[in-house]
Amino acid sequence: MSYSTYVAEGRRVGLRPFRPDDGPEFIARVRESRALHRPWLFPPDTLEEYAPYAAALAEGEQRAGFLVCELDGGAIAGFINVNNIVRGGFQCGALGYGAFAHAAGRGLLGEGLDLLLAHAFGPGLGLHRLEANVQPGNTASIALVRGRGFRLEGLSPDFLHVAGAWRDHERWARTAPAA
Repeated sequence: MSYSTYVAEGRRVGLRPFRPDDGPEFIARVRESRALHRPWLFPPDTLEEYAPYAAALAEGEQRAGFLVCELDGGAIAGFINVNNIVRGGFQCGALGYGAFAHAAGRGLLGEGLDLLLAHAFGPGLGLHRLEANVQPGNTASIALVRGRGFRLEGLSPDFLHVAGAWRDHERWARTAPAA
């Protein structure tokens, strides 16, 4: 697949894999979005961190990373990663995502997540289940997944080490639509 090809397109955004030359724009967007992302997200903010991050997302069966790009001009509006993919009888992955400040509140990440869900549950990734682990105070992220049919399955105390401490996370999940 060509890196410039969208795996899915919506009305305003397209979903495509990360590519090495996205580094400068991605880093600039991360830096201008620090106030929005913290204390929830810490995406790479240097080119030295971006290169292995993007390469790892393209490595194969255990993860897949996508940029949400505005169709009008191609600007990167956000990112959605499917991590910790487990195959076999599980067919599950864990979501990680973030909108960039210039795109926040415009519904672009939500449109991108809709595209990702179709790709993940369809032939693109062939998953049965997606999970999103969200810190309880991150109301925007909770609204994003709730609005896309994810259900709250419980609270995982001290689930992830974020910003120097173990943080509780709510576990939200969605399964593939019945065939």
